[in-house]
Amino acid sequence: MTVYILLFLPLAAAAVSGLMPRGRERAIEYIALAVSAAEFALAILIGGEVLAEGRVNAPLFETDALGSFVILFATFIGLAAAIHSVGHLREEARKEIIGFRRIRQYFVLFHLFFLAMFLAAATSIPLITWVAIEATTLATAFLISFYNKPSAIEAGWKQLIINSVGLLLGFLGTLLFLNAAAGAGVTEALISWDTLYAVRASLNPLLVTIAFIFVVVGYGTKVGFVPMHTWLPDAHSKAPAPISSLLSGVLLNVALVAILRFRFITDAVVDPSFSQDLLIGFGIVSIVLAALIIFAQKNYKRMLAYSSIENMGVIALGAGIGGAGMIAALFHMLYHALLKSILFFSAGNLFLKYGSTKMARVRGAITIVPVSAVVFFAALLAVAGTPPSGIFFTKLTTLALGVEQFPYVILVAVIALGIVFAGFVKHATTLVFGKPPEGTEPGEANNWTLVSLLLLSSAFVILSLWMPPQLRELIYGAASIIQ
Repeated sequence: MTVYILLFLPLAAAAVSGLMPRGRERAIEYIALAVSAAEFALAILIGGEVLAEGRVNAPLFETDALGSFVILFATFIGLAAAIHSVGHLREEARKEIIGFRRIRQYFVLFHLFFLAMFLAAATSIPLITWVAIEATTLATAFLISFYNKPSAIEAGWKQLIINSVGLLLGFLGTLLFLNAAAGAGVTEALISWDTLYAVRASLNPLLVTIAFIFVVVGYGTKVGFVPMHTWLPDAHSKAPAPISSLLSGVLLNVALVAILRFRFITDAVVDPSFSQDLLIGFGIVSIVLAALIIFAQKNYKRMLAYSSIENMGVIALGAGIGGAGMIAALFHMLYHALLKSILFFSAGNLFLKYGSTKMARVRGAITIVPVSAVVFFAALLAVAGTPPSGIFFTKLTTLALGVEQFPYVILVAVIALGIVFAGFVKHATTLVFGKPPEGTEPGEANNWTLVSLLLLSSAFVILSLWMPPQLRELIYGAASIIQ
């Protein structure tokens, strides 16, 4: 029942928000805040039920530790994104950049975006997972092109076309898995993950091998693996800052979890080294390319987008190594989701003040928007792996675990991560320090945009130093499901 309520809330919020008449902007905002808080509360309840019973069972929905973990950090970031959205959109409405219709459209799509992600994380049916992730493509296409500028419209179309083609390949891979199950005698109309695993001994190894390649390439497009990543920098740089945070901090992880679920089935049928090499290959290529582009980047939101590609590569590397590497990958997933949301919120505050995402036009942020600048600088250092950031330990664990089996891969990764660190320090010092442009008035946009920053920053610092036993248990349970 709890899962059904979680799915019903964003659907109802989207419907009610869509019916709001002109002049009811505040009602739409408060609906978003209330619903986001309720979703986070429900996620905590689902997590507690999973820890107590192993999984939450309902028709078509069997939420296990992995799904519960994703829902938990998705709803927490969603709450912060709703708070930030209120402040961000109010400032843009004050500047007459957007009007009521745009605000209403934004929050309707915001809720539908979360509905699709909840559906993907909570379902026990691979086919529904694919439908839900494809639905995120439609919702985000309109959010990416929200400002209705030629470059934003181009980014929205690019995202729509590339992800649709990629997910079509993912759909083919899903169908091949289901076909393999049908060949093993399964007659269910909607085959579940558990059913696929139960008949693993009877699945055709060649068919499963081909299917997994399609799955990794298809869903990997949504994850942002190189070379299927080309939509991601444009989308992240053109979307409103709260949406960029959700694309990077939540959506990429939802798609990656789908790959990891299929990987678990694949490893039960064919030699695990096959999926291991595939994940490590995509991981290291993504890390290296992102590192080189980050160092030479001139747009701070695109820089953050390439940082997401790099971190998805790190997670893929940890998942490919397996064992403790999978646990490190899930911890990294959590820390990166929090940090990248903090960074995009800060970047949004810089954009509200300077009106540009080009680094050359942003100087002296420490004197203009001191809170946002300090948080941005600290979060960049943290996401680069500076201790005692939680990401420092997850990266260190991943590299240490892989050095014996894959020494050359790890060496390349270490060099690439060093380039990322150098690039971040180079760009951050330019943005934060120096003489601000003439005529730039100091002051943060509004308190709403600071509350969201402080909420996520506090959570990240706490979780880097101390992990609640229940959350740790949930992560360990999630890791045991996919390895």
